[in-house]
Amino acid sequence: MAARNNPIVEPAARVLVITRVFNAPRELVFKAWTDPHHAKNWWGPRDYPGTHIEMDVRPGGAWRHCLTSTETGKELWQHGMFRDVVPPERLVFTFVWEESGERGLETLVTVTFAEQNGKTLMTFRHEPFQSLEERDGHRGGWTSTFERLDEHLAHLNKSPR
Repeated sequence: MAARNNPIVEPAARVLVITRVFNAPRELVFKAWTDPHHAKNWWGPRDYPGTHIEMDVRPGGAWRHCLTSTETGKELWQHGMFRDVVPPERLVFTFVWEESGERGLETLVTVTFAEQNGKTLMTFRHEPFQSLEERDGHRGGWTSTFERLDEHLAHLNKSPR
């Protein structure tokens, strides 16, 4: 019997970590993450913005979002449960794509918010992915999402809250 060449993906490689500094106080960044009226303005990448957002932000509370393609109108649903909510310091929630196969597996997202001279250092951790391709695809989606969050926060900083 021939040996199969299935490379083992090391656990550390299956983790996505993104850090970003936002020019906004951490209370506002945390609110943007936990208030569905704010989240609808930035959740999802540019080509798949969030069009339906439900959030019950408390340990054990559920969330569900729909991302809709700006090109085709295709809907991608995702959901999860909040495991830990510590305003304005930390959010921990499960993340599941409502699709079969690899994307249907439950992963865990941990987001921390640290004050930095009136700005916020966000550390985002999403894990574990089953493949490097899946991890890298999420890196692109989350990076675009956080660009939209940055724009939303800049808009909020210019207008009365």
